[in-house]
Amino acid sequence: MPPSNNIIMKDVIAKLLEKQTKMKKEEIESLLEIPPNPDMGDFSFPCFKLASIFKKNPVEIAQDLEKKLESPKGIEKIKATGPYLNFFVEKSLLAVDVVKKILKEKEKFGSGKNGKIAMIEFSQANTHKAFHVGHIRGTSLGESLSRIFEFEGDKVIRANYQGDTGMHVAKWIWNYQKNHSKEKIKADESWVAGIYVDAVKRLTENEKLEEEVEAINKKLEEKSDKKLNDLWQKTRKICLDALEVIYKELNTHFDKYYFESEVEIRGKEIAQELVKKGIAEVSEGATIINLEKYGLSVWVLLRKDGTVLYSSKDLALIEKKFKENKMDECIYTVADEQNLHLQQLFKTLELMKFKDVDKCQHVSYGLIRLPEGKMSSRTGQNILYSNFKKEVVDYAKKEIKKRFPKLSEKEVDERAQAISIAAIKYSILKQGANKVLIFSKEDALSFEGDTGPYIQYAYARASSILKKSEKTSEIKLSKDAKIEEKEALLIKKLAEFPEIVNDAYRNLAPSIVANYSLDLAHIFNEFYHQTKVIGSNNEAFLLALVESFRIVCKQSLHLLGIEAIEEM
Repeated sequence: MPPSNNIIMKDVIAKLLEKQTKMKKEEIESLLEIPPNPDMGDFSFPCFKLASIFKKNPVEIAQDLEKKLESPKGIEKIKATGPYLNFFVEKSLLAVDVVKKILKEKEKFGSGKNGKIAMIEFSQANTHKAFHVGHIRGTSLGESLSRIFEFEGDKVIRANYQGDTGMHVAKWIWNYQKNHSKEKIKADESWVAGIYVDAVKRLTENEKLEEEVEAINKKLEEKSDKKLNDLWQKTRKICLDALEVIYKELNTHFDKYYFESEVEIRGKEIAQELVKKGIAEVSEGATIINLEKYGLSVWVLLRKDGTVLYSSKDLALIEKKFKENKMDECIYTVADEQNLHLQQLFKTLELMKFKDVDKCQHVSYGLIRLPEGKMSSRTGQNILYSNFKKEVVDYAKKEIKKRFPKLSEKEVDERAQAISIAAIKYSILKQGANKVLIFSKEDALSFEGDTGPYIQYAYARASSILKKSEKTSEIKLSKDAKIEEKEALLIKKLAEFPEIVNDAYRNLAPSIVANYSLDLAHIFNEFYHQTKVIGSNNEAFLLALVESFRIVCKQSLHLLGIEAIEEM
């Protein structure tokens, strides 16, 4: 990663402390913190680890170091506060270095050169079911992770594993043939979802009908019935085409598509091989792996009738992934409902002595729930993506027309689309992935406060300042120029960007970037309200600072899969 001003100053501080503490420079750098309050300095070194070296308490050590250390170039002062040694960076040095670096590197500011290959599997929307609000979380999380990995210099293979066979497909086809065959097959998300929901309802009311579904599932797996197979092919294509439209709207795409139908045969073979090796066993007609001694219960690979389950298909999938792709990491972005399933998968791979098991990792995310409870594509208690997006877009159009009544319908539509996706994605990505998100339509539609549109609006404000200026964004800062506190806060926040992204990368947490983006927008908006840029004595530098904000803000939004727009 190219050094940001933060990293440069960390290096200076670490070298300074290295001479006095008998600690290695790298260890000192890893301990340096950014204080929560700017009044406490720009960097803080906790002295707790030095207690065992100097045989003193951390407070005394901090005081001793304050007396011994001389401030090098770039450090304004060093001050001990309790067990912490705080460092204050010279504001003018920070200002010029940070802004120059951002303007020079532009969208590459803070980017890395890791060079690994990572496959990130996400979305996993099944055919013959609805794509609902819950799917947006996994899709948004996976796309954001992909962009963060790419920014850090990795090659990313975006993968989508879709359930195009199995009992849910058999239920859909059974219900269509038996109860809806006179209806014209429609490329309509709500119609497709309705057939499935109706199937579940009918089967719940009469469990004996499950035998008919199981018979269809077996025929589909064996591909023994041409009429059934043709219906499956036709409806499968309609579902996949509809999903591509959604993925385009959500600013995502995939490099690799994997389907359950491709791994069914190999999945059955692997299950049979595991029986021969003594890893799996046949119990009451079903093929299972008993993982109870690992605290992972029993994992069923094949049903009694010999049809394959997700488990055996996942074993075939991981084999296929590594056979077809060279990669250093294989990340599964899957809802936490599947935590046990993924643990069973990884443990089975260990037992099989699968050589790449250590490269596999599960990024778990919580479900989205409605205020009244859990959403379910089986019962229809969910919000269809298409319906939800329409509500958001319609609301955005009204707000835009209020502010800009003379805009053309085309321009209104384009802005509404960008603002709506920002509202949806940010509301999902701003909190930790492992938390259950109680989805409130009213909060997601808000255009004030902790929202994606708020960040977009800050970017648009910065763009409007630069459009009004007739000068170029040239840095001209005299040695005695005074950097105001609001400017210093903005510059400091900009300088944090490389470390923020790296932190999100290491922790697989786009929420870190999302929260940073909001903080950055807040600080800029305060600067915007309090600072005269055009016509000020320091205009050239302030314009350069505004442009620096635009660059970092746009890149932050990009990493979240959100479009930055010039006008709201």
